[in-house]
Amino acid sequence: MPRVICLGEVLIDRISEDIGLPFEQVNSWKPYFGGAPANVACGLAKLGTPVSLISCIGQDAAGTNLLKQLGAAGVETSGVQVHPESTTREVYVTRDRFGDRSFAQFNGDAQTVFADTLMSAEHLPEYLFADAKFLVLGTLGLASPQTSRAIGRALKLAEQYFVKVVVDVNWRTMFWKHPEQITKLLPVLLKYTDFLKMTEDEAKLLFRLTSPAAIAQAYSHLEGIVITNGARDCRYYLGEKQGKHAVYPVHSIDTTGAGDAFLAAFIHKIYHRPIAQLLDPQFANEVISYASAAGALATLAVGAIAGQPSDRQIREFLAMRETKH
Repeated sequence: MPRVICLGEVLIDRISEDIGLPFEQVNSWKPYFGGAPANVACGLAKLGTPVSLISCIGQDAAGTNLLKQLGAAGVETSGVQVHPESTTREVYVTRDRFGDRSFAQFNGDAQTVFADTLMSAEHLPEYLFADAKFLVLGTLGLASPQTSRAIGRALKLAEQYFVKVVVDVNWRTMFWKHPEQITKLLPVLLKYTDFLKMTEDEAKLLFRLTSPAAIAQAYSHLEGIVITNGARDCRYYLGEKQGKHAVYPVHSIDTTGAGDAFLAAFIHKIYHRPIAQLLDPQFANEVISYASAAGALATLAVGAIAGQPSDRQIREFLAMRETKH
């Protein structure tokens, strides 16, 4: 079966157990597996879609542990590089009383070199692309020159093997030494992109537009654009039609990884059908409804991986909603 390739960072989220406190006052941090591409990969594996991760970790205890957890989650890891002299990144995450998170700082100091910045273009496994259906990545790897080159090669391989490219913007200023570089790099990335997902804040910041249809006019080669907006709604442009879907209200505990669960469910849904079916507005709405349910369910547990739902959980959740209406 063709696979989905997720490319990018795998790291540890150290999530504050002291809700509502700033970084300096937190007494207790709990480590969770993280990194958007790794979260999406685990989400896809849980839904039953074959998936590989291409990443770079340090030859340290954190990296070894992450590799083990990826395998246990059902993710194929032959594309995960191990860098002997670098450190696996850890991110400290604080939470407010509504479960919304803020990224506070990294492990190490100003001299620490993180493995995710050192992905080697030469060591990308071409054979993975030869039978892949989707390549999924974000903008975070573009912040470092070496990983940026690896992304460039991955995009060329995707073009060569007719692999659809899905970009989740996932803008994180704290990962960039020079955040303004994104204005040069994003247009290059978009040339290769087929499906684009971002939050409303990211759309405002990077496109100065919040309408998926308006963005589609500016980038006419895009086959789909999805803009999520936290607890409000999700607007999308699929099959040349714009639509809107309300968010499913749940009592969120932790929103970490909700967008990644949404994206995994979105890809899972379009993976199993011909892309042309998105021209049917009913199917397009069904895809967004399924992804929205996955995003909502993911917030019911702490950490990005723990709450990721199975296909059965999503379908049962949607069936319950339908019977209520």
